[in-house]
Amino acid sequence: MKKVHFPIYLILIGAMVAAISILPGCSPKEKAPDSLEGEFTYEDFEKPGTCGDCHQQNFINWEGSMMAASFTHEWDAVEYFQLALPHSQMLDEVSEVESGCVSCHGPLAYLAGDIPPPHPDEGGRVNEGVSCEICHFITGSTEPEPFNFSAVMDVGDTRYGPTGAGESPFHQIEKSDFLTSAEMCAICHDEKSPYGAWVKETYREWSESHYSQEGTTCQDCHMVAAGEGQSSGHTFEGPRSPERLQDAVTITLETDRPEARAGQVTTLYVNLENDLCGHYFPSGSSEERMLWLEVWLTDHLGEKHHLPVHSKGFEGEEYTIADSTALEYRDIGEIMGIEGFEGLSRDGDIPDGARIFRRPFFNPQGEMTICQWYTSDNTLVDYRFAPGETRQEMYTTRTPDGLSHGRVTFDVTLYYSPVPSSIGEFFELPAEDYMPRVVASESVTLDIVDWG
Repeated sequence: MKKVHFPIYLILIGAMVAAISILPGCSPKEKAPDSLEGEFTYEDFEKPGTCGDCHQQNFINWEGSMMAASFTHEWDAVEYFQLALPHSQMLDEVSEVESGCVSCHGPLAYLAGDIPPPHPDEGGRVNEGVSCEICHFITGSTEPEPFNFSAVMDVGDTRYGPTGAGESPFHQIEKSDFLTSAEMCAICHDEKSPYGAWVKETYREWSESHYSQEGTTCQDCHMVAAGEGQSSGHTFEGPRSPERLQDAVTITLETDRPEARAGQVTTLYVNLENDLCGHYFPSGSSEERMLWLEVWLTDHLGEKHHLPVHSKGFEGEEYTIADSTALEYRDIGEIMGIEGFEGLSRDGDIPDGARIFRRPFFNPQGEMTICQWYTSDNTLVDYRFAPGETRQEMYTTRTPDGLSHGRVTFDVTLYYSPVPSSIGEFFELPAEDYMPRVVASESVTLDIVDWG
């Protein structure tokens, strides 16, 4: 049995690994002290299908999850293969990402020292993603509040589980309280960039919430038992699950009066509450997550008009109001060697004036970036939803003079997409990675009265 008890440094949870040769003129990256890179072989870990022979329902659940797709998911592959890995070989400050990304997205390859691993199309064992034994060999962390895969691993004959119950002809079983703790998830879901910026803080967001105080952990929401006889489910549902996504935020509407008065302004107040999400929403790789509110007015003629949000005047608010003329992400062109690259639309297809609930990340040049490993600051503005937080947005419209009847309707929809549509279209990602998904929606209709 091999006992391992030290951290793996500088992983990138929102990226993934694929093969590329060392670029000319770049010196090989030295192995960091106390790194687990190359400490094991692929043969030290069973294939998930072997585990599935006995744990059939867990295997079925896992196989359809993002844990299984952590290496093969197309956007993660593009982000690593076309951005993170080339960048690591261009810039010393981010050189660690060559292997760092792999710790959580392709951990078998990292532990086996297969860096960079074969591309997903080549079908290597790295395609197994976060497989069964990656988690069930972890017994703790070297950090009180884990981050950057600071794992303690006991790779051998024992598999650690939530109860320690049962018998197996294949391995020993021991109970692990760590496996059912939020700290277990923090190993891969909290991360610091090479520049010292927190680029993922899902665990730390949770730890400051009332859910933490009440003892509700990540597993209580994201590992709900999905089969008979299971103590926990292995679906790992997140925002890609419609049910989980639509649990995140509740919308309620108010107007300043019960009718739309001809010749006067009507004010709509939209209240949005994060009432069930135990961390910020959106969380994780928030530099690329898009969450926005659209308010459309259907007037007395049946014509639709998009209403812009009223500005609140806080610092950095310009990044939270959609602007089709704003170009960002210029470092993509720098990394990919595209001459004359002026950037991509910061907000994609979101209509001008829509409110965006985001936390922008900035690179050392002060430019907005989706390259989390290149993030030196993300403290300018954080307009996401903390656990239990309510935000109110205001919209106004003027009803034309002389109307004595008719109706106006406000349709309000909160949308989410994993990446901006401009990024998805530029890299030709599958539509599911950037098409809008409805989080919540409400509407209110007012009768028009002649107030004159």
